[in-house]
Amino acid sequence: MSPSPTPSPSTAHAMAPADTPPRREPFGALPDGTPVSRWTLARGGTRLGVLDLGGIVQTLEVPDREGRVANVSLGFDRAEPYATDSPYFGALIGRFGNRIAHGRFTLDGTTHQVPVNEGPHSLHGGGTGFDKRRWDVAPNGPAGLTLRLTSPAGEMGFPGTLSVTVDYTLEENGAFRIDYTATTDAPTVLNLTNHTYVNLAGEGAGPVAGHRLALAASRYLPVDATLIPTGEAAEVAGTPFDFRAAKPIGQDLRAGHPQLLAAQGYDHCLVLDKGATPEPGHAATLHDPGSGRVMTVSTTEPGVQLYSGNFLTGSLAGPSGRAYRQGDAVCLETQHFPDSPNRPAFPSTVLRPGETFRSTTVHGFTTR
Repeated sequence: MSPSPTPSPSTAHAMAPADTPPRREPFGALPDGTPVSRWTLARGGTRLGVLDLGGIVQTLEVPDREGRVANVSLGFDRAEPYATDSPYFGALIGRFGNRIAHGRFTLDGTTHQVPVNEGPHSLHGGGTGFDKRRWDVAPNGPAGLTLRLTSPAGEMGFPGTLSVTVDYTLEENGAFRIDYTATTDAPTVLNLTNHTYVNLAGEGAGPVAGHRLALAASRYLPVDATLIPTGEAAEVAGTPFDFRAAKPIGQDLRAGHPQLLAAQGYDHCLVLDKGATPEPGHAATLHDPGSGRVMTVSTTEPGVQLYSGNFLTGSLAGPSGRAYRQGDAVCLETQHFPDSPNRPAFPSTVLRPGETFRSTTVHGFTTR
């Protein structure tokens, strides 16, 4: 595979950002006139831009091996497209990340119907999920933000009033840490994640087929023709889903495997060998040979949804002014398994009163 292209001068900068505490600035408005704010913070060579709309990671800037900084997160340079056109760029996802078959599940003998917004199924909590909500945002420490949201009982059909807190923190070494907590006043289901689209060569730099990916996963979840898990946890050995040793994302992308044809690429949950853990454990390493940037992912979650940007059609452009096309980014969404409320054999996503949901994912950045 050829190295990824170098980002244009509009997306690459000569110097790493100086450490700066969180600061807030206007970021335009939604179509109904609702103002949106962006918070920016920098630490350890990483700069992060976050919107109070959807908790969206609008920019994530890190240096390459020469010290040149680029935004490696796909997105927009104004607020309105996030409300009207965004395929979940950078967003906090809930109440239930990934798919629920037919938007229906039974909990404690009661059947609940949530909105169907992707073919016959529910995706990422329905059409007005957490990615479309305004979050209360406040600074937290020298390089952190605390985002809070209350989801009332019955919102998008989900039971229970849910109180969610998400902490975004830049650590001293520039790692980007996400801590989720949530409580409920009635039994419910919950699967929170972040949907940042990553291109380590820089947003708008073209395909990530040459990025080398390693995943600590010996099994994956095959899906049916509508991308709902079949219930099997299949071995990755001998399939395009074997990333136990690092390989280019594009190496097997055109292999003609039935699972890749069904999803138009990778859109599958990889079962992490470590399982669910109280502290973040290693999940993935992503390396762009062209820029030298390396991103590591550690998480407490039992799975990673590997998504290869299959539905980017060239109809959207980012801050670089370049169109986003199929395969121009990869998402590594740490989470519980899709359709878990209908799969008793999967790790449970049920949250009950008196319990506290906790999840942590850390994105580390280095070069080689």
